[in-house]
Amino acid sequence: MNMRDFVQPETAAAVLEDGTRRMVLRAGRAPARTIVAAALLVILALLAGCDSNTAKPPQAKPEPKPPELLTGRGAFQKVYIAARNYAADVKPFRIESTPSTDGNGQDGKSAIWRASFASAAQHGVKPFLWSGSNAPDAPSRGVSPGNEDTYNPGNASTQIFDVAFLKVDSDQAFAEAQKHGGDKVLEKDPITSVLYVCEWNHNTNELTWHVIYGASRETAKLTVTVNASTGEFLRVEK
Repeated sequence: MNMRDFVQPETAAAVLEDGTRRMVLRAGRAPARTIVAAALLVILALLAGCDSNTAKPPQAKPEPKPPELLTGRGAFQKVYIAARNYAADVKPFRIESTPSTDGNGQDGKSAIWRASFASAAQHGVKPFLWSGSNAPDAPSRGVSPGNEDTYNPGNASTQIFDVAFLKVDSDQAFAEAQKHGGDKVLEKDPITSVLYVCEWNHNTNELTWHVIYGASRETAKLTVTVNASTGEFLRVEK
């Protein structure tokens, strides 16, 4: 055996992009597997330097949208478009707010509104909901349709009305109701919820807002009726 078989391969220093030095074997004097291993080390070091330079910082999670509160007319305008897609001849017969944890209704606004429509052509009634609520049990945000039912024109609870009669909004109805006992209710219990129902009164042939101080119409502390066309106070129901 010759002595040249034991000669150590020569090495050379290589400077990488990140400023570090690596010892590599000169190809002419080192076995093939040693050369390949050294080349892989150099490539891995280069890739590591690139990854460290291109790594992006973690993105912050977007903040949830705050609840959106609308007056009755504002919500009605949103659902009316969807109702017209259901049937071109639809007419409303009730607009009502729904209690939620996102608003107490004391400014005439609510995070959830429901408007019910009737169609003679479809022989059906169908509610549409608008929601701006983040509450876990609330409808999804935006406009969504409810279940269709049979329309009976003779039913007093589904007396349709012309949209042109709705000139007074729920916030204006609330301001009027405050003058007729509502302020006393809220002074005694400031956290009282205020609900709103707009419907046609077939006895007097007028569109009315019912401003309801309480969690429901049945358990209300006070209900004040306001003309939805003129804003005039009509009566105290309770």
